Amino acid sequence: MRSFEVGETVVRRDVHRSGRVWSEHALRVLADTSEALVAACAPGAEVRWAALYTKARAVGDRSVRTEAFHVMVTGEWELTDSRWQQTELLLWKPPGSWFSINALYTTAGLRNWYVNFEHPTTRTVDGFDTFDLTVDLVVDPDLSSWQWKDEDEYAHVRRLGIVTDTEHRTVDMARAQVLAMIEERSRPFADIAAWRSWRWDPAWPTPRLPRSKRAAQSVVPADG
Repeated sequence: MRSFEVGETVVRRDVHRSGRVWSEHALRVLADTSEALVAACAPGAEVRWAALYTKARAVGDRSVRTEAFHVMVTGEWELTDSRWQQTELLLWKPPGSWFSINALYTTAGLRNWYVNFEHPTTRTVDGFDTFDLTVDLVVDPDLSSWQWKDEDEYAHVRRLGIVTDTEHRTVDMARAQVLAMIEERSRPFADIAAWRSWRWDPAWPTPRLPRSKRAAQSVVPADG
């Protein structure tokens, strides 16, 4: 498995069990160590989402998100080009983990931590693949409080079979692991000051998706 170079652009893909790509997100690598891959983007970074999911984000209609999950079950959809908006994103993804820890920033600074529960990563030619399992944890910048997000959608995707019983049990273990990390102030939460002071460097180029891969709908694994 190759390591990514600092400054390299990588593509985070959500890949459905059918092998089709549900989303692509261009990120800049800040570090790639045995502990975690750290990557980031700012508003304007290129993304591609399933068409209905793009619509749901644009109109803020959760019923459209529900419709998008039903489309996911069919395994048939098209991706549409879009851009990351509103926040700067700093992502921390340890190898083998069923979650990523993300920090979201506005002009006022760190808005919140956002824990995304997802598949462990698989490295690819252009970056890494995972799969978002819908449920999330939103944490205050100072770690003083937190709340679960999208539990209703998580229950729905479980009913649809998008999240299997085995995955659900693993997510439950990952939830407990993350809450323990917050309580213990371990790993990324051990240095809150550094994370709160981080900002995207405006001199960095906007992360862009590889042009030769823009129409790709399936996974291309990396050698080794």
